[in-house]
Amino acid sequence: MNVPQQVAILKEAQLAKDDKKTPDPQEDRAEQVFMQEVDAAVREDDLKNFAYRYGIWIGLGLVIALVALAGWIFYNNSKQEESGVRSEEYVAAIDSLKRNNLDGAVSALKQLEDADQVGYRAAAKLMQANIALEKQDVKSAIAGYKTIVADKSLPQPFRDLALVRQTTAEFDTLKPQDIIDRLKPLAIPGNPWFGSAGEMVALSYLNMNKSDLAGPLFAQLAKDESVPPTIRSRALQMAGIQGIDAVESDLDEENVPAATDAESAAGEGEAN
Repeated sequence: MNVPQQVAILKEAQLAKDDKKTPDPQEDRAEQVFMQEVDAAVREDDLKNFAYRYGIWIGLGLVIALVALAGWIFYNNSKQEESGVRSEEYVAAIDSLKRNNLDGAVSALKQLEDADQVGYRAAAKLMQANIALEKQDVKSAIAGYKTIVADKSLPQPFRDLALVRQTTAEFDTLKPQDIIDRLKPLAIPGNPWFGSAGEMVALSYLNMNKSDLAGPLFAQLAKDESVPPTIRSRALQMAGIQGIDAVESDLDEENVPAATDAESAAGEGEAN
């Protein structure tokens, strides 16, 4: 074999290698499709493994969540229905009281003694104590008020009102200092029970010969427009007995700003 032939053979071999290095488009697409199929198969296998391992727990969690949601809806509907029933029972008790049927009211209130709604429960117990007082059963009434005061699950306004009613029922049998100690936290201007509690505290001061404390408290009661008119009227009289003119004191306070303004104006005139 001569040299030219050898050179030709080498050139053909080189061209064959170069052809192998250049990818065929059809083969490239086929390879991509194959890889996509492999990737999809791997993902499907991973999903099956995940479902096999955790599928039961996921299903159980969904079932528990659905049961809890259904239970909450049922409980909420039951509470609403129960609240409606309690409302009807309370209205029945009020109607019985309006007809002066105290026994009928007591019977209706019995249904509310153990109500889940604290408002109805507190109102029922307070009304029962009031009915006992209306029947002149002071002992039962006081016991009922004491139960309300000691029950910390009841709203504070009901407990404060029960304390005022209890003290009113026991006023003649308690020592003045005991009344003061019991009601002094309520005998403060701005407190909803300032009228009733303040009046009893002021009377207790008088019973202890402390008119210097009773008089100013009566004057406060007389001037406080949030206090019921009947208590204000009595307080005005009692303040007058102690030598305090609550009305005149109130007028003086109203005139103080006017006098101050007049004096300021006069001072400015002199300066000019």
